[in-house]
Amino acid sequence: MILENMTMSDFKKHLKKTKTIIFPFGTVEEHGSHLPLNTDTLIIYEILKKVIKKRKVFLAPPLYYGVCTSTGQHPGTISITPATLRRFTYDIAKDAYEKGLRNIFLITGHGGGLHSSAMKEAAENLVNELKGINIAVLCPYDVLYKELSELADTPNDSHAGEIETSLILYLAPELVKGRSKEEYPKLPKPFTVKNKVRYWPGGVWGNPGKASSDKGEKAVNLIINKIVEILDMVKMTR
Repeated sequence: MILENMTMSDFKKHLKKTKTIIFPFGTVEEHGSHLPLNTDTLIIYEILKKVIKKRKVFLAPPLYYGVCTSTGQHPGTISITPATLRRFTYDIAKDAYEKGLRNIFLITGHGGGLHSSAMKEAAENLVNELKGINIAVLCPYDVLYKELSELADTPNDSHAGEIETSLILYLAPELVKGRSKEEYPKLPKPFTVKNKVRYWPGGVWGNPGKASSDKGEKAVNLIINKIVEILDMVKMTR
């Protein structure tokens, strides 16, 4: 059930059948020179459209902006602060609760640490304040790290690399513009530096050249099945 396409009457009708809503979170963020800036948003939203064919739950419109740190200075990235994301997450989840929804899933296609942390902080506040709420924050790349790593031929594959490129090749192949070269960030950890582009000029973490639509399809199915499994866990939390 795509929330944005529903009428007020549709919402009231379906609320009698389900109290579950999914909020997708993405970014406007560089993904090398070969993937679109909406990669994180596109992947998670398209996958969730497939999820709701298996489970009749509400699917909200995605938030296109997220917290981008390592890619914050790269061309095209438009980031927000953790405080902004925390406030936004809190507000939409609380208002969904006030409209009668009780099972709230915050699913992000962006795996940034500060990004996920801000969402989790909002969830912690909500679960302490609102009676009878079930709330989950998850990133498919975290909960399926082992399985997705096994799909890739590239060790330590990550941002705009083999798996993300494969996902876009499967979901929206017309948006893939060739392939960026294999690259890995050389940030001088544990130091925090301002000019991150200096240490990561191409914005790729992995080898996009090893990507394929077939790998993308397998990754999509893994993610769909895991999210469905997690949705079904709501009954166990009561």
